[in-house]
Amino acid sequence: MSVLTGDRAGERTAGRRRTPARRPPWEEPPGRVGLAARGAVLAVACLAILFPLWIVVVTSLSPPGTIRAAGGLVLVPDGITFEAYRELLSGGQVTRATVVSVCVTAVGTLFSMTVSVLCAYGLSRPGSLGHRPMLMTLLATMFFGAGLIPTYLLVQSLGLIDTYASLILPSAVSVFNILVLRAFFMGTAPELTDSARIDGAGDLRILWTIVMPLSRPVLAVISLFYAVGYWSAWFNASIYLNDQTRMPLQVVLNQIVLEGQRPVGMSQTVNTGQIHALSVQTAVMVLALLPVAVLSPFVQKHFRKGMLIGAVKG
Repeated sequence: MSVLTGDRAGERTAGRRRTPARRPPWEEPPGRVGLAARGAVLAVACLAILFPLWIVVVTSLSPPGTIRAAGGLVLVPDGITFEAYRELLSGGQVTRATVVSVCVTAVGTLFSMTVSVLCAYGLSRPGSLGHRPMLMTLLATMFFGAGLIPTYLLVQSLGLIDTYASLILPSAVSVFNILVLRAFFMGTAPELTDSARIDGAGDLRILWTIVMPLSRPVLAVISLFYAVGYWSAWFNASIYLNDQTRMPLQVVLNQIVLEGQRPVGMSQTVNTGQIHALSVQTAVMVLALLPVAVLSPFVQKHFRKGMLIGAVKG
């Protein structure tokens, strides 16, 4: 009897040991109330984002009479006209500013990604020359800055005032993006790079043929970060550019919406009532938001993988 009793006690103990530990409440699958709460929060967030966007788009497409009848921003459309967009894109100030923004965004993103990828790959190799001092220097720049006046004097001394380079070089590199890329590169399997070195491949060949193809998610995310930054930037242009013909779209948008200026060549159409001034302002807003709204869904699938893997591996 004692033997049987001991065997049963051992089985009970083993059964208790096999019982999985209870997970924290936040890791449990949500119930019906939780799912309903999440859906309500997401619905409110989507409404808060889409409602102002709807008003801006509808106002930009509304005739002058509809805008005057609504007393300003239009909520319910009553007729559609593309006159504001046609006038803005007919070769005037907004068209020129859009071309400047597109070129600066394309060239700046390519330049920033090239510098960031090369720097991050070098910092991801433990035996690279000056690895530790360069990493500490980059980290220090995240917490200490020279300030606006020294930066302006540096740009002026380099002869970059009234040049497109002043829109790219002062903000070409983000240390945060470099650290994310470095963390992702460090997760590359060393067997792949070692086998490539045995076959005679150099660092640039390894980076181009092995590391970068494996890092497409994080490269897509960082590229979008840089592109949105260049497209949305207006401060550098406002202090480094004096020539109105070189201004990017965001500066023109600021002048039209906040300062109440009218695009060059459109004063007559606005004064005669053919186009409402509010329609022009909202149309410029739509033009400024359109590229980001179009490109973001294509990169959205890489956000979680690119950012989380890079952060965890670091």
